[in-house]
Amino acid sequence: MLSVEDNERISRVGPGTPMGQLMRQYWIPAMLASELPEPDGDPVRVMLLGERLVAFRDSNGRAGLLRNGCPHRGASLFLGRNEECGIRCVYHGWKFDVDGACVDIPNEPVSRGFKERIRAVSYPVVERGGVVWAYMGPLGTPPELPDFEGNVDGGSARAVLRDCNWLQALEGDIDTSHFSFLHLGSARPEDYPDGSFTRATLVDRAPRYEVLDTPAGSMYAAYRPFEPGRVYWRVANFAFPFYTQPGPGTLGVKVNVRAWVPMDDEHTMFFMMFPPGGGNQANFARRSSTGAPAGQMSTLPNGTGWYERFRIAENEGNDWFIDRDLQRSGGEFTGIRGIHTQDQAVTESMGPIAAREEEHLGSSDVMIIRVRNRLLGAATALEKEGTVPPGVDDPGVYRARSGGIILDEGVEWVEATAELRDGHVTIPDVDRRHEP
Repeated sequence: MLSVEDNERISRVGPGTPMGQLMRQYWIPAMLASELPEPDGDPVRVMLLGERLVAFRDSNGRAGLLRNGCPHRGASLFLGRNEECGIRCVYHGWKFDVDGACVDIPNEPVSRGFKERIRAVSYPVVERGGVVWAYMGPLGTPPELPDFEGNVDGGSARAVLRDCNWLQALEGDIDTSHFSFLHLGSARPEDYPDGSFTRATLVDRAPRYEVLDTPAGSMYAAYRPFEPGRVYWRVANFAFPFYTQPGPGTLGVKVNVRAWVPMDDEHTMFFMMFPPGGGNQANFARRSSTGAPAGQMSTLPNGTGWYERFRIAENEGNDWFIDRDLQRSGGEFTGIRGIHTQDQAVTESMGPIAAREEEHLGSSDVMIIRVRNRLLGAATALEKEGTVPPGVDDPGVYRARSGGIILDEGVEWVEATAELRDGHVTIPDVDRRHEP
């Protein structure tokens, strides 16, 4: 468990907080590029690291991200007119370009230098892989974007909002043992092919773990018997400051990256990034605990409010559509349909910020413990010594893969999987026979 003080430090991300300062060292996924579909289109409210921002695409197609309040009197720029390469505040007509420069003050007499001294708070943005990235940090020249395989030109992305703190959402992705219960609790080994990863998971629902630190963050391998003399290893990654690469799939061919981006302390935008061709989007609608197709979640139409982007229909107000008859019958262990909705339900059910001081952690939580320690250590080192956190200066450390593999008993897994864990590498003849 964490102390109340450490839980506050690790959870809160607003300006001036230790974790907020850490995250501002990195490029942050702010929104999908598709949310700004055309030049001079409607502005979009974006909540990011506790800051209220307004995004727009100007007449030349450039994206901009400005603080919501106009520098004049604080009226919302979301109400502004997006026109002629700038957003114009409707209160007094002050206009700003995507870099925050004031380009027009029509309600003031011409005065030398006044307009030039006015700037809106703006953040540099870059578009790649279907994502608009923002840099909110202190450097005049931002670092490079992380070199994930899913974050490349021509790639695509999806987003989903969760009503909870970013860390409890992320921790669900690095907790592999829940898969056997939350998602497969009603399944039987015989429901899956002999020799499959899933069958091995159901035969032994309590894997053992090895965890180690990496240049980008931390990595774990959960292992369990597969057949006499062989072991099933499931490898997954955490990368600073909020990325995960979960373990389902085959190591060496699976390409995935997920970002758990704090909108504020109690809301998270979950980004899934895919390489050209879609990569592992199919994993987003994996099977339910009965082996039947689980289906995708129902995403509501976007609204214009701060928390009205990429919401799903299932939420605490309707109990995530839990079906108690289905739960009692054994047709679905949780009674909640859909793997993503199951994940969303349990993490949101912990409350806006989980009370980690009340936890009782076990050996299956070893990766969660390691990641918390890494985050707190890096935030403290930045705060007290100015130490640049992992990955900021080296985008190449993000070239990693996750997934499952069968190894002979006694084989050292780190060395045996090194080539398969290396991203941006084409590996011929990867054994995919064990996928369900």
